[in-house]
Amino acid sequence: MAAIVSVVPAGSLFDLSGRVALVTGASRGIGSAIAEILAEHGAQVVLSSRKQADLDVEAERINAQYAEKATAIAAHSGRPEELERLVQQVMERFSRIDILVNNAATNPYMGPVLGAELPAWDKTFEVNLRGVFVLTKLVYEAWMEDHGGSIVNVASIGGLRPGIGLGIYNVTKAGVIMLTRQLAREGGGKVRVNAVAPGVIKTRFAEALWGNQAILDRVLAQNPMGRIGVPNEVAAAVLFLASDAASYVNGEVLVVDGGGGEV
Repeated sequence: MAAIVSVVPAGSLFDLSGRVALVTGASRGIGSAIAEILAEHGAQVVLSSRKQADLDVEAERINAQYAEKATAIAAHSGRPEELERLVQQVMERFSRIDILVNNAATNPYMGPVLGAELPAWDKTFEVNLRGVFVLTKLVYEAWMEDHGGSIVNVASIGGLRPGIGLGIYNVTKAGVIMLTRQLAREGGGKVRVNAVAPGVIKTRFAEALWGNQAILDRVLAQNPMGRIGVPNEVAAAVLFLASDAASYVNGEVLVVDGGGGEV
């Protein structure tokens, strides 16, 4: 029987030293927690979102803990020209992008899908799905096609099963999950592509859910852990998927919902 040769580098499987990570939607919540944990484990992290001032605050906070590991570059995930500028600036400054975390998302409408107006549908797809495709393509062409890398998309349990009130958002996240699996197959293992699917997490983005007592009670009643999650718990899952600890994990969707299931 042939010997099994390890392709995992020696040392800590979670050591990201020397790697550059780009995280979108990084000015608060899950995105900020992801940027921080990647910096904690040695990566040079570029934080991106729409507003430069908010990013500067987060980058300063991270740099106070992990000396000069964070850089803030604003870009709107729904605007291809801004994403192109973002990737150009990252490459000009660091000459590589080893990790891409597509976290930016929006949800301008809550209610039945067929009650939505077309602008709300278009806006949600523009950021949540088209933006992921555009930025991934740019990063792939700029670095990962020749050098490899790891892409982690932040989806949602709503992309795995229907829920109430978040129909359009859920459809976009289902698209993110299929895009993840398709790109993982096409990447040939050189570029690993995975996703995390959070349940209800205590962020400002999800406050319409956990801030509604009726919804919160329903979520807690079916969650064996008896609570909702916090951003650091999603960030830890992203760290795993981005790191060498997940060197043979590709095309997977890691659910982070405490075993609760539906929203």
